[in-house]
Amino acid sequence: MTTVFPTIRTPRGAVPADAPAWNPQRGSEMPSHRYRPAHERVEIPEIRRAWPGRRIEQAPLWVPVDLRDGNQALAEPMDTPRKRRMFDLLVAMGFKEIEVGYPSSSRTDFDFVRHLATGGAVPDDVTPVVFTAARRDLIEQTFASIQGMPRAVVHLYTATAPVWRDVVLGQDRAGLHALIREAAGHIARLADAMPATALRFEFSPEVFNCTEPDFILEVCNGLTRLWDASPDRPVIHNLPATVEIATPNLYADQIEYMHRHLERRDAVILSVHPHNDRGTGVACAELAVLAGAQRVEGCLFGNGERTGNVDLVTLALNLYAQGVDPMVDFSDIDVIRRTVEECNRLPVHVRHPYGGDLVYTAFSGTHQDAISKGLAHHERAAAERGVPVGEAPWSVPYLPIDPADVGRTYEAVIRVNSQSGKGGIAHLLQAHHGLDLPKALRAEFSRVVQDATDRSGREATPEDLLRLFRAAYMAQDGPVTLGEGEGEGAGPAAALAAALEASGIAVEVLWQGGHPAEGGAVAYARCRVGDTSVWGAGEDTDAASASARAVLAAVNRALAGQRGDRSQGWPGDVMP
Repeated sequence: MTTVFPTIRTPRGAVPADAPAWNPQRGSEMPSHRYRPAHERVEIPEIRRAWPGRRIEQAPLWVPVDLRDGNQALAEPMDTPRKRRMFDLLVAMGFKEIEVGYPSSSRTDFDFVRHLATGGAVPDDVTPVVFTAARRDLIEQTFASIQGMPRAVVHLYTATAPVWRDVVLGQDRAGLHALIREAAGHIARLADAMPATALRFEFSPEVFNCTEPDFILEVCNGLTRLWDASPDRPVIHNLPATVEIATPNLYADQIEYMHRHLERRDAVILSVHPHNDRGTGVACAELAVLAGAQRVEGCLFGNGERTGNVDLVTLALNLYAQGVDPMVDFSDIDVIRRTVEECNRLPVHVRHPYGGDLVYTAFSGTHQDAISKGLAHHERAAAERGVPVGEAPWSVPYLPIDPADVGRTYEAVIRVNSQSGKGGIAHLLQAHHGLDLPKALRAEFSRVVQDATDRSGREATPEDLLRLFRAAYMAQDGPVTLGEGEGEGAGPAAALAAALEASGIAVEVLWQGGHPAEGGAVAYARCRVGDTSVWGAGEDTDAASASARAVLAAVNRALAGQRGDRSQGWPGDVMP
């Protein structure tokens, strides 16, 4: 039966004439002709690129904008207690420049900035940033909010792209430039009247990435001169990809062009503020840093308008995974995530890079096997070096960083469902219950687990696995029981086998092994009973008794199988 989706029009146009034989995709009926590529929307300057050959070897200055840009994107904007909790988190993590609000946008934002200004909450090495549009009354309200602060950055913004100039602002280039100069001059005058506060200035030509490069240079260089930027009092020029319209390499070209042509470059901090409309905000930020950016604005876990601001968690931990100190602390990622979720009242996706609940978890059998072997190899390598496992160089398949470095335990690294394999199952049994199954038994038991998870439709916890294993391989209520005294003395398994043979049950012990366990020992035995080869396991206070119980369990499983009795050697409803 064919399912019909009435609102979806399956592409049925012609296959392009130049398409290779292996690609039968047809043209869709979606009106892609309505949209212009980036090179038709904005001039991309021609430069001899240096950024592709560079490496990021030092973290930029991270500036979280959760309290302003992120807050504006919330259905339920933060009140002062939630804002204060977020601010305290950002301070604790080590951020040194924090955008704290848009004081002229709401009473709540204004009151929170006053709370910081008067409440002693800002450490001496942290600089608050306040955001304002280029309007005299809004600028004055912004300065009123920071009265009494020892230091601050005043962040002026205006949209500069042609569509915004034409549709939103009703200004040509000259008119908009004059408006920006007037606003910047007013900021400078108000700063002169506030000598007790060490003020610096930031300018964002909003939608920079859609604006003519020569116009941006004209405006930014003019503000550098107007604000008399110097190396000891630099101006911040923040160049946002407010709406992503192009591949990240083009944004990098735009940033490198500005990096090369900005006046008084040693008196300018080149900053970027990528959004994530194309899903490439992280790449845009990383390539921008390669291209000369020194400062990156973003949000924890990428909250922000539409598809969000660039994610500072991913950016910083991407550097960490390359051996570069991120300069902020993520050693308890779960506390950070929970705090952000509570403040934003938005969940972080379980597969969010580095911070999601499942990002260090493997369900696939091949992944589990590789991770299990990798963790064991890591422990051996640490022992050989004579260093703690947390200090040894990290090289474990599928795990770009050690989960322990961000406060995760190894308990959630491997989880079992119907897609899992013998390696992951064996790892969990060993890690949680001390059972080191022989390789051949691992393969057989994995089929037992898969059947149980297929029937239950759910994940098997380590406790489920133990119950499944005991039900399948240790059940001994059968036609043969272990009598008093049997299993004791020299060679108990062999003695038991001889006793069983004398009773008419031919048993050959093909393999035996075991290991110490909490409270005694665990043993495993593979036996041939008649024509049947079967595994059994036993646990007891000593190795000899455990070995005898393993043989007995194997015999009972074999006899049950010969009778067609699934009550022996079968987990039944251990996983409801």
